[in-house]
Amino acid sequence: MTTTLITGTTKGLGLETARRLVAAGHTVWAAARDPERGRATAEEVGARFVELDVTDDASVTAAAEAVAAAGGLDVLVNNAGIEGRTADNGIVGARDLTGPEMLRMLDTNVVGQVRVLHAFLPLLERSDAPVVVNVSSGLASLTLATLHGLPTHGYPGVAYPVSKAAVNMLTVRYANAFPGMRINAVEPGFTRTDLNGNTGTQTVEEGAVAIVRMAQLAPDGPTGTYTSQHGTLPW
Repeated sequence: MTTTLITGTTKGLGLETARRLVAAGHTVWAAARDPERGRATAEEVGARFVELDVTDDASVTAAAEAVAAAGGLDVLVNNAGIEGRTADNGIVGARDLTGPEMLRMLDTNVVGQVRVLHAFLPLLERSDAPVVVNVSSGLASLTLATLHGLPTHGYPGVAYPVSKAAVNMLTVRYANAFPGMRINAVEPGFTRTDLNGNTGTQTVEEGAVAIVRMAQLAPDGPTGTYTSQHGTLPW
């Protein structure tokens, strides 16, 4: 049976991905930094709970030890992330972005994935079919950001696209370093979740499609790619 860990599972895409993969027969670890909400999520979808805060090294290490003690890991879904909206649900633009806000974004969205990858790589290396899915964004595409008229060009924020562009590069570098693993970046689409103040245009059911598909790759599947549910995206 495939064992999968998903970060950021208490709501949104993480919750829906956990639900779908449990239904597909995976043993799912629902990882979350809030124990009360995390346990409720795990119970709701039929998963196991493990406490994990991607911004805390000790928390990530402890989570990896717990999963290792229970038998190992085959699939890792790096889903936890933030967009960095203001109190009134606005997007912080280039004029107002500060160093501390940029650091907070990178620590969660980029360094957080590195922490999790570092801690769980030894478990994945022992799997017969290791898979990593890094949840990215269409806003990470440098190509699409330069095409006038597209939402990716008009998006006013800086920190979030920069962080997800870094996630894409992490994906390529880790895929190159570990050719025996399937490591891919996924754009779920503009999904209606708390991350974007519920301004998205598609449901979590639609947004989870690409994540769930890439989490179920066979050992001969693609690696080092950047895709959405509609196909390959330009870097």
